[in-house]
Amino acid sequence: MLPTPLSASLFTVNRLANRSARDRALLALLLLWPAACTVGPDYKSPQIDTPQAFTESGGGVSSRPAEEGAWWQHFKDPVLSSLVERAAQNNLDVALAEARLREARAARRGTASELEPKIDAAGSYARRRIASNTIGGNFGSGSFQIPSTQVDLYQVGFDASWELDLWGRVRRQVEAAEADIEAFSEAKREAVVALVGEVARNYVELRGAQRQRGITQENLRTQEQTLELVRAKHRAGLVSEIDVARALALVASTRAQLPSIETQEHNSIHRLGVLLGQAPGALMQELSQPAPIPVAPAEIATGLPGDLLRRRPDLRRAERELCAANARIGAAIADRYPRFSILGNLRFGSTETNNLFENNSLGWSIGPSVTWPLFDGGRIEANIEVQSAREEQALIRLRQAFLNALVETEDNVVIYGREQTRRQSLEEAVSANSRAVELANQLYTQGLTDYLAVLEAQRSLLAAQADLARSDTSVSLGAVALYKSLGGGW
Repeated sequence: MLPTPLSASLFTVNRLANRSARDRALLALLLLWPAACTVGPDYKSPQIDTPQAFTESGGGVSSRPAEEGAWWQHFKDPVLSSLVERAAQNNLDVALAEARLREARAARRGTASELEPKIDAAGSYARRRIASNTIGGNFGSGSFQIPSTQVDLYQVGFDASWELDLWGRVRRQVEAAEADIEAFSEAKREAVVALVGEVARNYVELRGAQRQRGITQENLRTQEQTLELVRAKHRAGLVSEIDVARALALVASTRAQLPSIETQEHNSIHRLGVLLGQAPGALMQELSQPAPIPVAPAEIATGLPGDLLRRRPDLRRAERELCAANARIGAAIADRYPRFSILGNLRFGSTETNNLFENNSLGWSIGPSVTWPLFDGGRIEANIEVQSAREEQALIRLRQAFLNALVETEDNVVIYGREQTRRQSLEEAVSANSRAVELANQLYTQGLTDYLAVLEAQRSLLAAQADLARSDTSVSLGAVALYKSLGGGW
């Protein structure tokens, strides 16, 4: 039957009474260690005032609980989903965040190792000359007469030490290191959220530029056909040369828009390539073929403002950094108190190698050690103030980050809702301008109006179609930004 902790302690105390003062001191330290306390403030999650609801609202936004998971799949674009998946696997910012997380985990193991005993092997050889007036030398564990003035000394053995973490100095450091791991884990998630947002943003901009290029090319073909009609009428003497010049100017002006649009396309493809950890032109063949702008979902659920503290990895990271700062205060306070250690060594020492491991060559020592800083010029107290100030800074950063998250989300709700309203008006404008161009062309062909009416109608149509394409792009970009500000996708 195994002894209970109480009976084992009583047995130890009985034996303690029969030991020497040295052994009693050593065993007293061993008994104190399980009852060690941890100094410093215990961490408590901060109370942050959160609004009951977002103040802004708009079309396509609801206060239902925000959805978790892969928000980009709501766009129902397989190319976008493929790009996001490849970026998450190959992006260098994410790889860097992963390397930092591994570093934090290794640092935690190194910190925790201070709780364990340390054992070092040692060995040495020395050729020594003893002064002629010396009657003896002190080697190993005793003094003996040196018959000659020069000797060889061989030593091998072990040194051991174990600091008893009575005040929790090391445990607080381990607590801080664990919070650092969690903070770096959130930083990795933060990198993923930012990456997904950047991939989606550049992809939407690419498809928006391709849409504008298509609109411009279609209008250019219509204008070139109109130019040929005007030239035919001019040759027949039905219109003046000024109509030809106006038609030619419109064609040239429309054609001049294409290079800048194509530049936007190429730039977006280049950025997507880098986000996927590839060369800028690696995706040129894959993405150069035009495709529709990804359509945003009909409704985006935002949840409540307080949900941002749970969903956004940057806020979760800031909270973990606060926890780490709190733990380091305890580690600094522990420096006020004495440090207790158990030290020991075992040595084999001899002037010859053939009897190095004999019993007479063996020496050892074991015993407790204590160090207590009595005067350090205020270093410990200064360090406590430093760590306390860093905790205060971490709390301020958390509150500031939450306010920034609120304003970012509120702004994106407004942008997304208002842009949808604007898009509806632009659709009506495009429909009306298309009808105006059709009527103007009919009247001009019949000779019932001059070319100026046709010119203005075509210009208005091109501008309205370009505005609608940009608005479609902005609606999808607004959805991307809103999802990103909500912190989803990891």
